[in-house]
Amino acid sequence: MNAQAIIRSIEAEHIKQDLPEIYIGDTVRVGVRIREGEKERVQPYEGTVIARRNGGINETITVRKIFQGIGVERVFLLHSPLVDVITIIRRGKVRRAKLYYLRDRVGKATRVKQRFDRPL
Repeated sequence: MNAQAIIRSIEAEHIKQDLPEIYIGDTVRVGVRIREGEKERVQPYEGTVIARRNGGINETITVRKIFQGIGVERVFLLHSPLVDVITIIRRGKVRRAKLYYLRDRVGKATRVKQRFDRPL
């Protein structure tokens, strides 16, 4: 058994099976586990998926939202234990794999059309 096979078998134990189908342009709510002292809570982070990077256990999504007039982006490791739950709010209809052009847009120009042919 070579080294890569050993690594893959260890990674396979930690890959989450209950993740929803996430597409670029979707509006998602990511529940992030936050530790404050001894307490732990789940904080929701809601925004538009502007990028996705596949790679097995290293799979990430970049979620962008506007908070108090400022664009905030956050990258989430999908299989991380800190990501509690991912809920899809609405499906977006886009024609690109990366929506980095939304960074230059403000207000109504950042809207993404809704798509109805995929289930939530």
